[in-house]
Amino acid sequence: MTQPVLHAIYAVNQVGFPILSLLIFLPLAAAVALWLTEELRLMNQLTFITVFVNFILSLFLFSKFQTGIPDMQFVEEAAWIPPLGIRYQIGVDGISLSLIVLTTFLLLLIILFSWKSVSHSVRTYLTCLLLIESALIGVFSALDLFLFFVFWEVMLLPMYFLIKIWGGANRDYAALKYVLYTLLGSVLMLVGFSILYLNYHDYAVQTGLSRVYSFSFLDFLQAPISPQKQFHIFLLLFFGFAFKVPLFPFHTWLPDAHVEAPTAGSVLLAGVLLKMGVYGFVRYSLPLLPDAVEQMASFMSLLSVIGIVYGGCLALAQDDMKKLIAYSSISHLGFVMLGIFSLNEAGLSGGLIQMINHGISTAGLFFVVGFLYERRHTRLIARYWGLAKQAPILAAFFFIISLSSMGMPFTNGFVGEFLILSGAFQAHWLYAAIAVTGVLLATAYLFWLYQRVMVEPKEAPEEKPLLDLDVREIAICVALTAIIFWTGLYPRPLLNIMSGSVNFLLGNTAPMTLVSE
Repeated sequence: MTQPVLHAIYAVNQVGFPILSLLIFLPLAAAVALWLTEELRLMNQLTFITVFVNFILSLFLFSKFQTGIPDMQFVEEAAWIPPLGIRYQIGVDGISLSLIVLTTFLLLLIILFSWKSVSHSVRTYLTCLLLIESALIGVFSALDLFLFFVFWEVMLLPMYFLIKIWGGANRDYAALKYVLYTLLGSVLMLVGFSILYLNYHDYAVQTGLSRVYSFSFLDFLQAPISPQKQFHIFLLLFFGFAFKVPLFPFHTWLPDAHVEAPTAGSVLLAGVLLKMGVYGFVRYSLPLLPDAVEQMASFMSLLSVIGIVYGGCLALAQDDMKKLIAYSSISHLGFVMLGIFSLNEAGLSGGLIQMINHGISTAGLFFVVGFLYERRHTRLIARYWGLAKQAPILAAFFFIISLSSMGMPFTNGFVGEFLILSGAFQAHWLYAAIAVTGVLLATAYLFWLYQRVMVEPKEAPEEKPLLDLDVREIAICVALTAIIFWTGLYPRPLLNIMSGSVNFLLGNTAPMTLVSE
């Protein structure tokens, strides 16, 4: 990898209005409006309309995006703290745009799910969800690293309260552990950003640039960094991003957070929040620190492979459905990281698309667990036996989502895992061979879970018959299933939208440009 150099070229306006700012601040405005009304029905309607509009805006953004180029598009920029060179600078490429669409899509499904699942402190609950959406879109669109850090930290607070107020019996411990782990990584990450800031300042003074203070990722791309300094910065950023992925052995907060969080929190954690760490590696570490990335690629792949096998083995040993899915996330995100640090087109493309696929399939599994929990108020696998006859619609969707998570052909999971393993075999054949066991383990624990819950003919006599999915729940499952098969059968649009960024990260393209508002 060679360090890319960016030349800013301000191109023609793509949409004519600040659509990214609207995506970020519309949920924030709705969160404020929630506190001006007392009627529960109006709160739910306002929240649903807001997340629905945001989803439509993200699809509009997707439709207007120029594919095949690495450019940062829909860029908006304004002075924020001029003495320090801090700016409100936002924009998206194919990677960040895909994550924004995933965020708005899952928030829409979460609001649908929450209509009947949350009965107390509804206003605060909806406010937390809206603030999380605003912060997540901010993280994925921020081009100023200080702004990125602000959104990154803001996201912690509503997620903390989501776990602490609506979580399970050990919610206080899980919420505090989640925050402490993330804050520890964030402090080190901020030190790394500060070194990048000082490095750019030295470069700007030496070369006579007019802008001598900046936190802009786009400006940092212009400033060369010595290999030794790259290594130190990589380590600092590594802790911030590895805790969030979470990469083995920084994963211990995840099972507690998943098990104690309400269904909405689990879906958000698995579907989007864990992707923030992966996004940090891809957005900042790979393009800004190419020498350090090459130096550390083998080590990162080793950690990824350990996480794949370790997470799969622990998932196989669980008797709690949520904990099983939590450990499966460690294994699946190990695949994502293995693909990214293969540092070739197949691996990187597979890692990025699998990042999105995992958000869909694992969110679907947590929704299914949420449906079951609402009916029997337990997550223990032993309390569920042979439910397919009682709830055939739930059983059918559970089976499809499980196949997706296993990586079966014609589902979205297969596309990502195939590309990841192809890239990994090119880079580290031994790591790839070991990673294949992760696919086998996923098949084992997911088939075992499905067999126990849906197929086994036994049923506890004291349990009442379990109701099948209602129209609202079917709508959630249909939406997820449509994405599973669409991406599995025709992944080209998603690969195309990321292709320009992939080629740029690998040094196979012309310098990045800016397509601004």
